[in-house]
Amino acid sequence: MTDTQEVKTVLNDAADYNVMHGLNSQWTLWFDNPSRRTSTSNWTANLKEIVTISTVEEFWGVYNNVVIAFEIPNGANFHLFRKGIRPMWEDPANENGGKWGYQFQRSIGEKVNEHWLHTLLACIGETFESSPDVCGAVFSNRKSCFRVAIWTRNAADKESCENIGRHLKSVLGVSQALEYFPHSESTKNAMYVV
Repeated sequence: MTDTQEVKTVLNDAADYNVMHGLNSQWTLWFDNPSRRTSTSNWTANLKEIVTISTVEEFWGVYNNVVIAFEIPNGANFHLFRKGIRPMWEDPANENGGKWGYQFQRSIGEKVNEHWLHTLLACIGETFESSPDVCGAVFSNRKSCFRVAIWTRNAADKESCENIGRHLKSVLGVSQALEYFPHSESTKNAMYVV
């Protein structure tokens, strides 16, 4: 853009804008459909990197052109992670972390798309007080529920983890307790609850 060109954003010219709104971090959308997987190596083969976004406009372009969360196949997952972090426990950014999660009953129906969208916007907008500790978000479609989760970098940082959990609870608009589970633990007991 030159100094003499008129500034046109997507807000005032959706077809011919010349200014983009950059994100603080780049984010990568991943998808997996584990319907036929039987092992970890099979799961890794099913994990597909879809696109990396770096602007608000790219986010909305992707969001408006992929299958909505409610409609992904049963057993499938969407993952939105910071660029360079794979959505797997073994990734160095995740290995010492954990996740906050919430399960929505299937009866919520398509309303779950709003919860997923709000979670995505909180990630890319870096609205979490401890945003650098957020690695990514996961949406899972299961037979009995829909699950939304935020993965964090450092399970040992209680203050950061609890800040993230409280904000996720607010983003999701739920009053029930959220539980945090570290990736390294094979226990069914939550490490933190907000």
